[in-house]
Amino acid sequence: MTKFSLDQDGSRQTASGQVVSSPFFTEQGFPHQVFREYDIRGIADEEITEDFAYSLAQAYAQLLPVDVAKPVVVARDVRLSGLRLQQAVMRGLIELGIDVIDLGMVPTPMAYYAVYHLQTAGCIMVTASHNPSEYNGFKLMLGKESFHGEALQTLKKNMLKPTIKRAAAQGSIERQDLSQVYADFVIQDCTLERPLKVVIDAGNGPAGLVAAPVYRGLGCDVVELFCEPDGRFPNHHPDPTVEENMQDIAAKVREVGADLGVAFDGDGDRIGVVDEQGHIIWGDMLLLLLSRELLAEHAGATVISEAKSSQLLYDDIQARGGHAIMWQTGHSLMKAKIKETGALLAGEMSGHFFFADRYFGFDDAVYAGARLMQLLAAKKAPLSSLLNDLPSKVSTPEIRMDCPDAKKFGIVEAAKQYFANEGYVMNTIDGMRLHHAGGWALLRASNTQPALVFRYEADDDASLRQLRVLLEGWLEQHLGS
Repeated sequence: MTKFSLDQDGSRQTASGQVVSSPFFTEQGFPHQVFREYDIRGIADEEITEDFAYSLAQAYAQLLPVDVAKPVVVARDVRLSGLRLQQAVMRGLIELGIDVIDLGMVPTPMAYYAVYHLQTAGCIMVTASHNPSEYNGFKLMLGKESFHGEALQTLKKNMLKPTIKRAAAQGSIERQDLSQVYADFVIQDCTLERPLKVVIDAGNGPAGLVAAPVYRGLGCDVVELFCEPDGRFPNHHPDPTVEENMQDIAAKVREVGADLGVAFDGDGDRIGVVDEQGHIIWGDMLLLLLSRELLAEHAGATVISEAKSSQLLYDDIQARGGHAIMWQTGHSLMKAKIKETGALLAGEMSGHFFFADRYFGFDDAVYAGARLMQLLAAKKAPLSSLLNDLPSKVSTPEIRMDCPDAKKFGIVEAAKQYFANEGYVMNTIDGMRLHHAGGWALLRASNTQPALVFRYEADDDASLRQLRVLLEGWLEQHLGS
């Protein structure tokens, strides 16, 4: 592999010193809007083009250590544009002398797993997660660090540079299949005390190709729904946080008498769960169950969640001697906070779960499903019964309202200022979590969509209605003024 040094402007220099034109962008024509807080997403072939992918790869290469001798993992999900974009990424890397490990079409966590298992320089995953089929994008790691915030802005600046130094010799591309290695790891780590019957719904994403053999390897009777990869997502949108998308798996669980159902998002890093009755168990309650198991083995452990999660979760962690942290939403932000705090577990309402006790601290829905099954098999009780000891609360699911990216953050800041001036108690770690009437109301700006996000929790229906009137009444008045 060719060794590089860095010019003062950050471009790579090789023995050849050859300067070549590269499809970099002008400020005016650049799709700035595709750079989110913790990944990159946009319309394929319009915003996310092959030139964009090639340029991104070359800009990413400039961020690698000067004398890097390790390959970069490159993979894609099922989207129809994925192969072309992945090939453009690999071309951009090898032209700068960077070796590539091509995983092909896999869930995003498989790319993360490869970084740890193969000790690579990082990864570039071509995916738009649960976004509609016309989208595509990228999730990245530099070494074992997730890519977000300022790192993405640095990447963007590199993409806007007009020229780049080409390597004297190209890197190589090696195709690898880690599915069996990964399956063996999960099966050995998550042994079950009794066999379970599980329905899985991959939403036509790549996760079913991995989850089905893993769960069968655990001894489960697995019933598959929509496990055939199809980038058109013909059966339902691959987002398990939306109740409508969970109706098929709920019906199948009841039909076949399964112990639980496990659904995956479009790239397999988020999980949705229904119990044996077909009722959805939302992410914060799943994290509550998992945190109980963790704290039984690791007294005083730190567990992280987000501003959308139930107060029941935070209270239960504290009551069992754990240290609960409320943090900002976002898979990259969660992973960084785990490393900062030494937390052993984290989770979000969206279904991202991060295990750092026996795993690597990144979000992996197939592994999360196996951990949940291990918990359930040990209880020898139905999943629906495991939360019966909690106090009664009423809550809404996550509510999203379309709002332009240019306006959403300003609206949240205006709300924080108004309610602070009115003397309300609030948590502002991520948007505004307003405490009132024995409950709370959340308003935050989505980092992945042009939308405002709401959620409410209260002791009873009347209190919940009061919270909604308070927040949504202010919003209606604010937007009308």
